[in-house]
Amino acid sequence: MSDRTSVPASTVPASTVPASTVPASTVPASTVPASTVPASTVPASTGTAGQSTGELVHQAAEQLSRLVRDEIKLAQTELTRKASSMAKGAGLFGGSGVLAFYGTGCLLAAAVAGLALVLPIWAAALIVGGAVLALAGLAALLGKHELSQSTPLMPEQALQSTRTDVETIVERARQ
Repeated sequence: MSDRTSVPASTVPASTVPASTVPASTVPASTVPASTVPASTVPASTGTAGQSTGELVHQAAEQLSRLVRDEIKLAQTELTRKASSMAKGAGLFGGSGVLAFYGTGCLLAAAVAGLALVLPIWAAALIVGGAVLALAGLAALLGKHELSQSTPLMPEQALQSTRTDVETIVERARQ
């Protein structure tokens, strides 16, 4: 058995497999288009070229195992890259929240200073503080309403649909 990695032609489109990576002994001539494999590498007969059925099954199992491992490795790499990007985005989003908090504080101070031109400073601060607390109370009530509609965290429509499907299948099985 060679140390070269090869994949059964039935699992990979023939247009993506260079002729040099497909051992002629593992691929019958009928499974690979003639345009991808030079005629000199295809055996004249479609036999096993001296390999037993057990060897061919063992080789196919190894190739399938290698293919699955490679796919898992690819998925891990992709998820790592995406998670890194998400972490960076979350950090930037959090930083923007901190800056927005300080900006809001500056605007509130400006509102107090503007009202202080026509009212005593304590009255201006009281009015602005009361308005901010009223907005906070309104946001809390709206948030509570939204949360009460979203709980419990169960996909009720999907569960009902699944129950209906199961009941239909059981009824048909009994008939």
